[in-house]
Amino acid sequence: MMPLVEIHLLEGRTDEQKEVLLKAITMAVHESIDAPLPTIRVWIDEVSPKHYMISGEPKSRMTEP
Repeated sequence: MMPLVEIHLLEGRTDEQKEVLLKAITMAVHESIDAPLPTIRVWIDEVSPKHYMISGEPKSRMTEP
């Protein structure tokens, strides 16, 4: 069975940060359920802060992290 992992993140991280995250998640899946590395699929779905709301307010208008 092929493990599929989708990560939702707000835009703003560097390509290097995303690569580190993807590799870490891949290894976590491999080590935790003994999935063969060639079968693991991990991807990032980036969301604009303009298209993400917290308590009815767009994240892009919020001042706190």
